[in-house]
Amino acid sequence: MNRIYLHPLPVRMWHWLNVLCFFILIITGAQIRYRGILKLMSFQTAVDIHNIAGFSLIGLFLLWGAYYAGSGKLKVYIPDLNVKRFVKSSWKQAVYYGYGIFRGEPNPHHATPDHKFNPMQQLAYFSIMFFLMPLLIATGILLWDLDRFAAFIDAVGGIKAVSTTHLLVGICFVAFLFVHVYLTTLGRTPLEHITAMFTGYEEEPEQGH
Repeated sequence: MNRIYLHPLPVRMWHWLNVLCFFILIITGAQIRYRGILKLMSFQTAVDIHNIAGFSLIGLFLLWGAYYAGSGKLKVYIPDLNVKRFVKSSWKQAVYYGYGIFRGEPNPHHATPDHKFNPMQQLAYFSIMFFLMPLLIATGILLWDLDRFAAFIDAVGGIKAVSTTHLLVGICFVAFLFVHVYLTTLGRTPLEHITAMFTGYEEEPEQGH
C-alpha cells in the first residue's frame, strides 16, 4: 500500500467549515421555508443566522477558488475533454459502483494528488462548484435584499422564480450530501475516507496490485 498525502490542510479546513455552513443553512432554510410547521427558532432568528452562514459560504467559496487557482490544482475538477475516453472511464467506474464493489473487485480509480477524483466524481464536483454553487450564491444574494435588487429580480422572472430556483438548488445539495456520505463509506473500511479528511492521508494499493 502507498500512503498518499491527498488532502492538504487548507482543503481539509475548507471542507469541514463548508460542512458546518451547509448544515446551518439547511436547518435555518427549512425553518424559513416551513415556518408554519417547524418551530426550531423564530423566523427572524432563522433569517439572521441563514444570512451569516450564507455570507460565510461565499467567503469559503472564494477562498476555495483562490487556493485551487493559485496552486494550479484546479484541473483536478475538470473532466477529461476527450469525450470517448471520459465516457469509457465513467462507464467502468459506474460498473464498479453498481456491481464490482459487491464482488470485492478493486476500484478502477487510483487517487493521486493531481488526479484525486474518478471521472464520475469530476463531473459531479465540476457541476456543483462551477454551476450549482454560483447559482445558489447568486439567488441567495438576491433574496438577501429584495428592495436593493428588485429591478434585477424582476428582470430574471420575479421573486417566485428566484426563490424557487434557490430552493431547488438547495434540494440538489441536500441530495448530494446523502450520496456523498454514502460514497465516503466505500473505502477499504467505512471510515477510511472520512478519516483521511482529518489526517490528509489515504492509502492506495500499488499500481498492478
